[in-house]
Amino acid sequence: MSSFKEFSLIPSLQSTLQKNNFVTPTEIQGRALPALLRGESVIGVAETGSGKTLAYALPVLQKIKQLEESGDAVSEAGQPRAVILVPSSGLGEQVAKVLKTFTHETRLRVRSALGGIKMTVARRNVSSPFEVLLATPGRLEQLMQDRDLNLSDLRFLVFDEADQILDQGFLPAIKRIVNSCPADRQIALFSATASDAVHTLIQEMFSEAELIETKGRHRLVSTLITDNRTVPNGKRFPLLEKLIAEEIEGGSLLFTNTREQCDNLAKELKDNGYQCAIYRGDMDKIERRKNLTEFRDGTLKLFISTDLGARGLDVENVERVINYHLPNEMKNYLHRAGRTARAGREGTVVNFVTDRDLNLISRLKSISSEA
Repeated sequence: MSSFKEFSLIPSLQSTLQKNNFVTPTEIQGRALPALLRGESVIGVAETGSGKTLAYALPVLQKIKQLEESGDAVSEAGQPRAVILVPSSGLGEQVAKVLKTFTHETRLRVRSALGGIKMTVARRNVSSPFEVLLATPGRLEQLMQDRDLNLSDLRFLVFDEADQILDQGFLPAIKRIVNSCPADRQIALFSATASDAVHTLIQEMFSEAELIETKGRHRLVSTLITDNRTVPNGKRFPLLEKLIAEEIEGGSLLFTNTREQCDNLAKELKDNGYQCAIYRGDMDKIERRKNLTEFRDGTLKLFISTDLGARGLDVENVERVINYHLPNEMKNYLHRAGRTARAGREGTVVNFVTDRDLNLISRLKSISSEA
């Protein structure tokens, strides 16, 4: 499909697509949407920034709205028609933003039960009738155990960033959740990488699903420019100052490997007169959300994060990703680089390279040559 207009989507969804300038679907959207709209279960493996959220959000909202329009509306509290599982509250907030855009005109109710909110708030969120639940696995299980939630009327179960959910050890919880759903529920599982854990889950529980792997999986998008810079004498900060002096229109997202490195870099930047903020685990969630808001609206141009920000963050004005400390694993690199050059936009990733990083850089050149 070369245009969203070619999909058999209800008028309200087509209208929202048009108003938000969504014209041409990405590869994963063009391949997954028709299958999901036909009622098939789908496993989608596609590169970071390829539009996986929209690939499942449109079919989910369409199916639920059509049930409502046929006279089968949700009337019972705590009985959603769709559950979208995410690995973290940060990604959950990003998905909620996408859903809000498309439910404004389609008029469907989305509720959250994410790990970062209190159980009293989660219970209140599901205490009235609604259609879509956005949840982390632990919160979902807790609500089910306390009988605040019932999945007997579920039609759609979605796993977003399935590899990360499984990395966190949620496989037993996933099995219990799936077993609590009707047998004819539709499954949509999306991941940027097809890890061994993801393959195991597919073989054990979702063998009936159609597997869709894009050509760009495990690779960098074509609109991304890679700039490798050697760190002289182990001194990173002077190199960073030269880079910051190169003016760009958007923001820069800087990655470190540890919380301590994140805090130290922020202090060094502030001590030298640069405005910046951090985004990492083990910090006040209100402060973290405030920092992200300031970066997103352009108030801050420098945003420092650990790998917590490598997944789920979708900030339109990230023009440049800077790997102040390169990660050890390629999958973490791909997720970091995927924070820029998203949805067809251009972007740059700058790598600060030391001798210990040469193996990763060699592997990076190898996958780039395959693209």
